[in-house]
Amino acid sequence: MERHTIEPRPGWQETVEEQGLVYPLTRYPDGSLRPYWDESAYYSFTLPEVEALEEVVEELHAMCLAAAAHIVERDRFADLGITDPRIAGRVAESWRRRAELPSLYARFDLVYDGTGPAKMLEYNADTPTSLVEAASPQWFWMEERFPGADQWNSLHERLVDAWRRQAPLLPPGPVHFAHSETDELGEDLMTVAYLRETAEQAGLATEALSVERIGWDRLSRRFVDEKLRFIRSCFKLYPWEWLVTDRFGKHVLSTLDNGGGSGTTCWIEPAWKMLLSNKALLAILWELYPGHPNLLPAYLDGPRELATTTGWAAKPLLGREGAGVTLHEPGGEPVVRDEPCCYQGLAPLPDFDGNRTLLGAWVVEDEAAGLGIRESAGPVTDEYARFLPHVIL
Repeated sequence: MERHTIEPRPGWQETVEEQGLVYPLTRYPDGSLRPYWDESAYYSFTLPEVEALEEVVEELHAMCLAAAAHIVERDRFADLGITDPRIAGRVAESWRRRAELPSLYARFDLVYDGTGPAKMLEYNADTPTSLVEAASPQWFWMEERFPGADQWNSLHERLVDAWRRQAPLLPPGPVHFAHSETDELGEDLMTVAYLRETAEQAGLATEALSVERIGWDRLSRRFVDEKLRFIRSCFKLYPWEWLVTDRFGKHVLSTLDNGGGSGTTCWIEPAWKMLLSNKALLAILWELYPGHPNLLPAYLDGPRELATTTGWAAKPLLGREGAGVTLHEPGGEPVVRDEPCCYQGLAPLPDFDGNRTLLGAWVVEDEAAGLGIRESAGPVTDEYARFLPHVIL
């Protein structure tokens, strides 16, 4: 794994926007605009490195599924902050009937620098983003800059195949694709639009709408779209913890399709993905697989020995893009935060010429499917991170 500088292509911004990346720039607090899509550098990997990472990702995914089963079987929902028995019951039912429910994709965040084992930082299996740039613009960048080379990237083909295989699990009618209107950058909109395109290429009928425009028909007790058509299935880029607790949450739970019931809505991703997008998963994994080379020590009751050994990161159970994450060096006061947190061993992001690098490894269904790389100037990958392409040389 190496980082290389390179001259950006003339007109790169217009090029990636035409390929679906309509948010190529990030606005910083000082008002300046700087590249989010950053092709002034790229990363190269060897094929053995990629093959080893694929094995790690698929092993971690299998371990996460085992941890989800453990949570359900041992009724450990409270560890995830799920204290409403109705929500816990519906999630448990969703897990037990998961073979009947469509489930598409997820993303691991990994620490890796080309030496030593990759370490899992977290898993987002509910609403992962940075998909568009990983699947499309970086592939076209490689074809233009390194014709004949390869890339860890079978995302598009695997997504289309996944929709095609899972079509029999879907109820009749179009699949609705919903994003939130609160997304100002267009990232959620384009992620949903891209996934809708992959579904259409698989032969599915689709409709687009926003989460805020989903209606509730009090007479039929069904969710409807703007044309008052029943929403039988819906891909939503909207976290489950919001969906079940907002104004219509009780209706989501009462009409939740956990296996083909009439008068219900099949949500994609399914409700059991709440088990895999909660930072408490990290502590349960360490409990089930202590000392695993691809895991970091993690606890729910405090940093324990991490306070004097590696240091620790305190992570809210339901945070995204580094929000609320604090880093603590060893020897400091072992602070336990008031809010529910996961306390994970500190694994600093590798430093490539002053850039802190994080690997985003994609899973489609149960298989490793691709890689996206983000860089940040600081130790936490946040909303100011940049996306860099990669190539296998």
